[in-house]
Amino acid sequence: MKIHLIQIILILSLTLPSIGVNAQVSVPEKHLRISVLTCGAGTEIYSVFGHSAVRVVDSTIGSDIVYNYGTFDGFDKDFEMNFMRGKLLYYLSSEEYNSFMSNYFEDHRWVEEQVLFLSTEEKTKIENFLLDNIRPENRAYHYDFFFDNCSTRIRDIFEHSLGSNFKYPNVLPSEKSISFRTIINQYLHNEHWALFGINILLGSKVDKNMSNAEIMFLPDFLRDGIASATLNGQVFSSKSIQLLPAQPSINKIVRNDAAIIMWLLAIITIIGMTVPSLKLLGAIMSNAVLIITGLLGVLIIFMWLGTNHQTCSNNFNLLWALPTNLFFIFRKKQHKYAMIAIIFIFISLLLHLFNIQRLPLLELSPLLLMLLFTFGKIYRNNNLNTEYAKNTAKE
Repeated sequence: MKIHLIQIILILSLTLPSIGVNAQVSVPEKHLRISVLTCGAGTEIYSVFGHSAVRVVDSTIGSDIVYNYGTFDGFDKDFEMNFMRGKLLYYLSSEEYNSFMSNYFEDHRWVEEQVLFLSTEEKTKIENFLLDNIRPENRAYHYDFFFDNCSTRIRDIFEHSLGSNFKYPNVLPSEKSISFRTIINQYLHNEHWALFGINILLGSKVDKNMSNAEIMFLPDFLRDGIASATLNGQVFSSKSIQLLPAQPSINKIVRNDAAIIMWLLAIITIIGMTVPSLKLLGAIMSNAVLIITGLLGVLIIFMWLGTNHQTCSNNFNLLWALPTNLFFIFRKKQHKYAMIAIIFIFISLLLHLFNIQRLPLLELSPLLLMLLFTFGKIYRNNNLNTEYAKNTAKE
């Protein structure tokens, strides 16, 4: 009996550890599918550039989550001021795939998906990166349209998680070089008033040529980068899968109301300043031009020095939008100021020609012309009055 008992104990001691090991192995592994979503442009100005997000499907637990770096709190009491000053916080958020897609379906915007070819370990690394990033202490970041946005954040995930074996291809257009301003002008080619205002407020930093990494601040170029990227020398993603269809493209030419109105104002101003019977109209228009450009100069200085918008710094539009124009209205006998202002206008045109800071000349030329006529007439009248005073004194 004792022998049988000893045998039973020995058998149990050998089999129980193996049962434990089998129990651990039987825990189901995660079956992840990770992809990048690229969303088409919308009709609102903020959606013209499209959007990017990361989709993570875990078939083991039946989850389908979209991670989105493009969310912000529009109900924050300081929303407008923070947005204006470049201090608006954006967040990484997550939502169900169907909920995410319904927004783009309702807005009639296309969505494409690129499934990433990753090992289980690599998928886990990316999922863990997102899970760590979405923690309350990590999820917020200071949004920068050009350098830190929903697209650049996703661009950097793969290099960070996958290391030096991951490589992006060259996605720069075939041109020798392309600047931030040039690419923005292409996307906003039908948003004439917005383009006019943006080009005035953006400084010379956006006229530098973009690097291959920098151009992926736009979702379209991130998609192109992922399409030809490699991991360990192998293809990184599938071809784009159309999840929501693109709307039929209509090459509609939108009338440039900004240019039309500016040229009409320039014609009225010049007529008022050259026709003696319309002298009052000329005085009103020239004063309005000085006030508007003076206020623009104040806004440019505020955007340069008073905000975190780094692309609003080094703005040479201050050469023609002089804040001192606001004071010059009351002291128009300063012909030296008028001459300096004229010289500054020509310097800003030279900076445009040498690609130091490009100007939206189609809409801006009428305003510069109004300024030249205003300062030119003031300089000429002051000189005539000076000559007349000298002649009178001699007599």
